[in-house]
Amino acid sequence: MITNKVKTLVLVNLGGPRTPSEIEVFLRDLFSDPFVFDLPLPEFLRLRLARFIAKKRAPKVQKTYESMGFGGGSPLVEETAKQAHALELALNERSSEQWNVKVAMACGYPNMRDIEFGKPNQDTVYLPLYPQFSRSTVLSTLAILETKFGECPVGSGGYVPHFGLDPNFHSITAKFIYEFFTDQLPKDQYLHYPEETPNCDWRNLDLVFSAHGVPMRLIHKGDRYMEEVEFSVKGIADELSKFGFNGSVHISYQSKVGPAKWTEPSTIQMISSLAKQGKHIAVYPISFVSDHLETLEEIGEQFKDLTWEMGGKSFVRIPALGIYPSFIQFLAEKVIQSDRKIQHCICREKGGESLQHCRFKD
Repeated sequence: MITNKVKTLVLVNLGGPRTPSEIEVFLRDLFSDPFVFDLPLPEFLRLRLARFIAKKRAPKVQKTYESMGFGGGSPLVEETAKQAHALELALNERSSEQWNVKVAMACGYPNMRDIEFGKPNQDTVYLPLYPQFSRSTVLSTLAILETKFGECPVGSGGYVPHFGLDPNFHSITAKFIYEFFTDQLPKDQYLHYPEETPNCDWRNLDLVFSAHGVPMRLIHKGDRYMEEVEFSVKGIADELSKFGFNGSVHISYQSKVGPAKWTEPSTIQMISSLAKQGKHIAVYPISFVSDHLETLEEIGEQFKDLTWEMGGKSFVRIPALGIYPSFIQFLAEKVIQSDRKIQHCICREKGGESLQHCRFKD
């Protein structure tokens, strides 16, 4: 039975411009973040460069968004709102307390820095939708909240840690992929649901797990992101084998920006190599749980075109989890548990450094 007490869940995602007018603001927020745009420069120069790059890239990015068919913006905020609605229903079904779920973005709008998003505690819980830890996503989010509230939220009871290492996440993702290949998913619940199907037995194709890349500079600072991606993929692949999958599994990284060295192999390199060998290729977005520019345009269009150009036999994009019921229930359980078991600094363990106001500093 639901009580009169209302708890708030803030569902956090990276963000995306909802309209063309928000593109430059989104890019400015993104490149101004020191955990994303990490350069060995004085802060005033780094920020000046970040604003310059945001302004310069905005027209090019606008053309990409226009091609997606969502009114010149990104569908990420709306897709996250769908997940928030589903999660609110799930929480209120399984909890004795009443839950209100809000959506906040690290970049763009609705902005996590706004006053409506309160301090993390037992009654206001933050859930970042990043499966694997990275300085550029999880640590960045924690730093924004620390700057806003004067303390890191880890250990406050109001923070849900990343979930990509959880065996339950692996089994849920494997079943989702299996249901995709066996045509069991409700197609109307996913954006641009792929019309293509592999013209081979799905159990024998080459499955590429594509993660968002990060600069190697972050890895050298202690970011465990690549290790976590590899662990997630191994867990999912092991579970997929129970459904009969015995094809080849690959890990690659997409969305590189700038001349610096990033995590490798790139998905472009991986797709090119497999296609030249005449492989049947499927791509799953291992580091995303909501469809947006990188999954719909980069994977769904650019990598598909690359496959045909290089001689691949077939290509299919697997959607992100979205509002897949088992995934939503999994997140609901994570929220109810919150972070009561965390008694150490995950930022230092996973990202190489503690934030200034860490409650677990020695």
